[in-house]
Amino acid sequence: MSHAVDLRGLRKPITWIVFFGLLAAIGISLVSLRYPLKHFAAIKENTELYGIDPAWVCAIIHAESKFAETALSRKGASGLMQLTEDTAEWTASRMRLEQYSFDGIFDPDLNIKIGCNYLAWLLNRYENMNTALAAYNAGSGNVDKWLKNPDYSSNGRTLDFIPFNETRNYVQRVNSNKAIYDFLLRALAKK
Repeated sequence: MSHAVDLRGLRKPITWIVFFGLLAAIGISLVSLRYPLKHFAAIKENTELYGIDPAWVCAIIHAESKFAETALSRKGASGLMQLTEDTAEWTASRMRLEQYSFDGIFDPDLNIKIGCNYLAWLLNRYENMNTALAAYNAGSGNVDKWLKNPDYSSNGRTLDFIPFNETRNYVQRVNSNKAIYDFLLRALAKK
C-alpha cells in the first residue's frame, strides 16, 4: 500500500495564495507611494509620548505638507506639520524646549515633536478629534466662537457644522487620510 500524497490538488490553492499575496504587496506599495511614511520613528516616538494615534499624525502631515520637510504656506506655516511661528513658539515655550528657535522648524524631528504636542493639547482641550482638527486648521479662537454658536454646535463641545469651507474640507481630508494610514500601519505591523 502506497502512502504517497497526491499534491496536484494543492497546487491551485497555493498558486492563488501566492498570487493574492503578491497582489496585496503591490497594492500596499502603490498606496505607499501616494501616502508616504517618512520620519516614522519620530512620529512613533512622539505619538507614544503624547498618547496620540500615529495614523492621525501621518494623516495631518499628508494633508498639510505631503511629507515635504521644507513646505511653506502663504500664511507662513512651516515644515511637515505646517506650524505657524506663533503656534510653534507658544508650544515650544509650554514644552520648555531649551534653545528653541523657529529657524529650526524645518527639522523633521523638531517639527513633529512640537506638532504632536500641540495636537495633544488641542485634543485635551476639545476632547474630540474633529473639533481639534478644525482648531489645528482655523485656530482655536475661531473654534471657540463656533462652539458658542448654536448654528454650528448643538452642545457647545463639538462642532456640528464648520462654517469655513477650507476647514471643513481639511477635516474631511484628514479623516480620509487617516483611514488610509490606518490600513498602511496595520499592514506594516504584520510584516
